[in-house]
Amino acid sequence: MPTFRTSRPVSAADPGKPHVVLVGLPGAGKSAVGALVAEALGRTFLDFDLEIARREGMAIPEIFGQRGEQYFRDLEWQLTDELRELGNMVLSPGGGWMTRPDTVALLRPPAQLAYLRVTPETAVRRMGAMAAGRPLLRHPNPVGELGKLLEARRWAYESADFVVDVERLDPQGVTRRIVDFVTTGTA
Repeated sequence: MPTFRTSRPVSAADPGKPHVVLVGLPGAGKSAVGALVAEALGRTFLDFDLEIARREGMAIPEIFGQRGEQYFRDLEWQLTDELRELGNMVLSPGGGWMTRPDTVALLRPPAQLAYLRVTPETAVRRMGAMAAGRPLLRHPNPVGELGKLLEARRWAYESADFVVDVERLDPQGVTRRIVDFVTTGTA
């Protein structure tokens, strides 16, 4: 199976062009929007969860269940460390990636971070039945759990270079806002 290093990239991994990193809660649309942003900018897209699952040979819930969250966060750090030598990609890390300043510091600066802001209620609704498969949301009240995650992570998310409120925008609208920010520096 191809990896981000061996698959045919859409764009050259140019260290002179900073990565665009989409951050936010699970269900904010990082993966869906990330692919659209990459296409619009002519860049390669990388979903961290998919890459980590491929490398480990198991789904993210299995990694959490068998090896724990800290092990997963260390895998995110390792992948981020590899990516700092590259550039010109659109990256979609997991929702907790921002909670480790040492991981974020590997790419920032110069990476541009866009926070896809969403309420826990909307995020859970968007995930639908898939919410039950998320390791940190396996509770009777996933909206409440996501609310706790948001409160714990808000400081990190809001430190992004750009905030897009995704509550009322479709993926194409979010994509336009991010592309405008990346290409012009303004929203």
